[in-house]
Amino acid sequence: MGFTEKLLTVPPPVEVAGRHIKRYHVTSDPAGIEPEVEKAAYAMLPELLPEPDGTPPAAFVVLHRGGDDGAYLNAYSWVWDNVLHFQGAAAGQPVLGCPDRDPAHFIAPGLPWIGCVWELPPILHERDAWVRHLLAPEVPDLMAYLADSLPEGTTGDRT
Repeated sequence: MGFTEKLLTVPPPVEVAGRHIKRYHVTSDPAGIEPEVEKAAYAMLPELLPEPDGTPPAAFVVLHRGGDDGAYLNAYSWVWDNVLHFQGAAAGQPVLGCPDRDPAHFIAPGLPWIGCVWELPPILHERDAWVRHLLAPEVPDLMAYLADSLPEGTTGDRT
């Protein structure tokens, strides 16, 4: 079994359903994720976010375009001050319950999976950024957290 890292891009944050969303895109294609897949994924995003609970309204997503027909949107939202809530969506992957192979037809399969090896690198960075900017300082700084993203490159380039 061969393994190759994928490309990681970091589009600017967006606001969805009252939450500030940091974004990571993962793909093997140097052209990036197709606009119709990105549009469909972000249209699904409000369904993946939890209700506000008083925690600063921040989240991050990993949108991953697989090497086949699959596309995956993982939404990680900060809740209860220091807990990471997960909800995911998938498209084009019948083995996950998707009704077809359309990479822009997202569903929420309800699986307990938090991400594959290419989707996991942002989690460690985001944990450390949350502590650095919201939990450790005397005065939490949401804007500093939103500006602190994993650098673009490959999914394994974390030096």
